[in-house]
Amino acid sequence: MEKIRARSVLLTLCVLSGCAGFPGREPGITPVSGNDAVVSLVNAAQSNISDGKYDAAAATLERALRLEPRNPALWHQLAKLRMQQGQYQQAEGLAARSNGWSVNNKTLQAENWRLIGESRLKRGDYPGAQAAFDKAAEQAN
Repeated sequence: MEKIRARSVLLTLCVLSGCAGFPGREPGITPVSGNDAVVSLVNAAQSNISDGKYDAAAATLERALRLEPRNPALWHQLAKLRMQQGQYQQAEGLAARSNGWSVNNKTLQAENWRLIGESRLKRGDYPGAQAAFDKAAEQAN
């Protein structure tokens, strides 16, 4: 039964992750911000990601978050980056924080739940992953 459940979760992951832009695809950082300094920092982070400098990109995104700590798109981008770095627990926490600030953005919430699901899957929490993917599907509808 557990093998069937794990396969179901993996299939769900394959379907959803193609839509979510997870590792293997460029993260495409596009925060919602009118702050030129934040936009500049995000552009620098994107350049660092393109060059494979993930630690530098994370530090740059953290600087942007100090300027706009309530920007859910920035929290989401940092979560995606941490996922790429294999820091699954931290990625889940950052995605949850993004959800806390994205009350009216169902699309971003769904993306965060997909990321949380992938994080849980990577850590072997199959029931938790399925629950997160179910939440993502709810938000997407």
